[in-house]
Amino acid sequence: MVRTQKRLIRVVIAVVVTFVLGTLVLCLAGLRDDIGKTDVALVLGSKVELSGKPSARLQARLDETVKLYMAGWFPWIIASGGLGKEGYDEAVVMRDYLAAHGVPRDHILLDSKGNTTFDSAQNTLQILREKRLRSVLVVTQYFHISRSRLALKRSGIEEIRSASPSYFELRDLYSAPRELFGYFSYLLRSFDK
Repeated sequence: MVRTQKRLIRVVIAVVVTFVLGTLVLCLAGLRDDIGKTDVALVLGSKVELSGKPSARLQARLDETVKLYMAGWFPWIIASGGLGKEGYDEAVVMRDYLAAHGVPRDHILLDSKGNTTFDSAQNTLQILREKRLRSVLVVTQYFHISRSRLALKRSGIEEIRSASPSYFELRDLYSAPRELFGYFSYLLRSFDK
């Protein structure tokens, strides 16, 4: 009985340590920006407030995208998001914010069906094919970079770069560990259309 309990405790400790280390690796990978010239930036959606304004998290992504666009890293931006429970089309809110901050509207491509990271990756591939573009710089939160890059790669996009805004909120303490499960689920899922 004592031997079984010790074995169980060792297994639980091993699982917890593996989970914490895996989360740490994903976060550290996302904190290392990989900025370079690309054909397009893909900024992933997040919550829109009831007022119709981007949440602080989404605004940080958009501000980072504007900064990189103005620096000349890419000529096009894909605003990808879905219809949130607040009733707003995230992609439209994102486009309007980007345009209000100096990005020409005709340089912003909308993906209003980017309900998930998987959807955004699949839709981005379609946009790239239609526009005859090849390379993407994805902008999202640091803990979400690894899964976003994986989704783009598994969708068939070869040239992928990434950037994350310098933004942290208490919600990250929940979001970052959850991302480990998301990453492994994307490793196992089919990306065939």
